[in-house]
Amino acid sequence: MPRRVLLLAYPAGHSLSPAMHNAALAELGIDARYEALEVPPSALGEAVEALRRPDAVGANVTIPHKRAVMRWLDALGEEARRVGAVNTVTVESGRLVGHNTDGEGFLRAVAELGVVPAGTACVVLGAGGAGRAVADALLGAGARVALHNRTPARARALAADLAERGAVRLLADAELAQAVAEAELLVQATAAGLAGAAEGASPLPAGWLPRSGAVIDLVYRPAQTPLLVAARAAGLRAQNGLPMLVHQGALAFERWFGLAPPLEVMRRAALAAMA
Repeated sequence: MPRRVLLLAYPAGHSLSPAMHNAALAELGIDARYEALEVPPSALGEAVEALRRPDAVGANVTIPHKRAVMRWLDALGEEARRVGAVNTVTVESGRLVGHNTDGEGFLRAVAELGVVPAGTACVVLGAGGAGRAVADALLGAGARVALHNRTPARARALAADLAERGAVRLLADAELAQAVAEAELLVQATAAGLAGAAEGASPLPAGWLPRSGAVIDLVYRPAQTPLLVAARAAGLRAQNGLPMLVHQGALAFERWFGLAPPLEVMRRAALAAMA
C-alpha cells in the first residue's frame, strides 16, 4: 500500500505542494503520494485523526489551520511551540508531532536573495502563521524586527510570544510609512495579493517602499503581486513566496522520509504547476 502525505488546507486548490512533493517522491523512487485535502475548519479534527492510520506518513498544514491544528496534536517541536503555529505534522511512534519549517525555509530563501539578516532593519507585515514564523526566524538570525498587523492585538500577542527571542517593535499605523522607507528588508506576510478574492490588492499604499534593500512577498500565486511589481520598478531586489515554499517543503520532506529531497526537481515542478 502506498504511503500518504496530506496537505490540510481551506481552500486547497491553489497549492503547488502536491506537484513539487510528488516530483521529489518520483525522483527518489519512494512509494508514496502527496495529496491536497480541502478541509473546512469544522472538519479539521477528523482530518488530523486520520493521520493515525497505518498508511499516513504525515501532513502539511496551511491557511487557515496553522494555529488551530495544535489542539489535536500529541506534541510540538521547539519551533512550533515558540512560534505558536504548525505547518508540518510527523507521525512518530504513533504520536502526532507538530513542527514549523517555515522559519528556516524563509531564511534559506532570503539567502538566495543575497540578504544577510544579522543587524538588518526588517519590517514584517502580518502576524498570522507565516508572519509569526518569519519574525521568529529573523530575530533568531540577529535582525531588528518591526511588525505591523491590521489587528494590533494580534501583533502584541506575537511580540509577547517571541519575547524570549528578542524585542519586536510594534508599528502603529502612523509609524508605518517611515518604518517601511527606512527598512532594509520588507516582508509581506498577509493574504493581500493572493489569487482569488485578494488578487490585485496591496497591503501598502502606492509608493510605500524601502528606499533601498529588498522586498519579499510571501504570496506565490500570482507570481507577480502589485507590491513586487512596484519594488522591481523602484530598483529593489524582490522575491515572491516560491523560494520559501520550496525550502520549507524540502525541510518537511526530510522530516517525513529521512532523506534530503532534490531541491531543483521540486522547484521546477512548482514552477511548471504555476504555468
